[in-house]
Amino acid sequence: MAVWAIETPVQADTIDSLIGNTPLLGFRRVTAHLPENVQVLAKAEWMNPGGSVKDRAASNIIREAERAGKLTHDKILLDSTSGNTGIAYAMIGAAKGYRVKLFLPENISPERSAILRAYGVDIVYTDPLEGSDGAIRAVRELAAAEPNTYFYADQYNNPANWQAHYNSTGVEIWEQTNGTVTHFVAGLGTSGTLMGTGRRLKDYNPDIQVVSLQPDSPFHGLEGLKHMPTAIKPGIYDEHLADRNIGVSTEATYAMARRLAREEGYLVGISAASALVGALQVAEDVAARGESGVIVTLFPDNAYKYLSESFWKE
Repeated sequence: MAVWAIETPVQADTIDSLIGNTPLLGFRRVTAHLPENVQVLAKAEWMNPGGSVKDRAASNIIREAERAGKLTHDKILLDSTSGNTGIAYAMIGAAKGYRVKLFLPENISPERSAILRAYGVDIVYTDPLEGSDGAIRAVRELAAAEPNTYFYADQYNNPANWQAHYNSTGVEIWEQTNGTVTHFVAGLGTSGTLMGTGRRLKDYNPDIQVVSLQPDSPFHGLEGLKHMPTAIKPGIYDEHLADRNIGVSTEATYAMARRLAREEGYLVGISAASALVGALQVAEDVAARGESGVIVTLFPDNAYKYLSESFWKE
């Protein structure tokens, strides 16, 4: 019997090497009312291996912690999350051999809980009425009580979060648009995406307008997004970076999610639909002034983790 030997070992990708370089999407129907000189584009972040934009931040947080000697295999990676960053921690932790413990609001989608359990994460659920802020307060207590047991990743205050986007997302958008981007629009959760991408784009061209999106009221259904006036503000958030702030309603977001699925073929998550609501508002304002524009936003994930939401049935 012949025995085959591979003379040159096959070079396999690692999880980290697959993160980033996501494509830009265009639109046909939801932007049909805009003039040709006003373009709306969105980064398809579900193409990351963990299924969301949070792969970028989680990977950089872990990499920087390893480099600084703060994360070692005798410690448990600890953080609070609304789901996507937790999934990214879980994926990378499994690949690198780290244990992961996460605090999450109890009302996160069942799909997210199932994914985290599949990765073997130790989950602690917090009061759903307190949202992500309740999870933040709870995880801080544990991190303070047992600092030798855990590496507290602290995504809301860790500069490695926004730096991930400064070094990747902003660069990609500039290169993919050949430097023609005029506006960047993104929702506020940890604020890392807006802070890092916005800073990088303004370094390229200070005239680029950075627009932040957030829920239009403290009580909303926009999972993963923060109403900054009433929430615990992330330490990495700089309220002076954005040139404009837009409040987005839950109802408009849900309607846009359905439109994107049924008119464009893009089955996207809640924060992605919210991002397009805001991007279209910016585009319409640019068109009303008779100007040209390339408005770029970011779709944090697809809808696969939200299909149990009732609004899809409408």
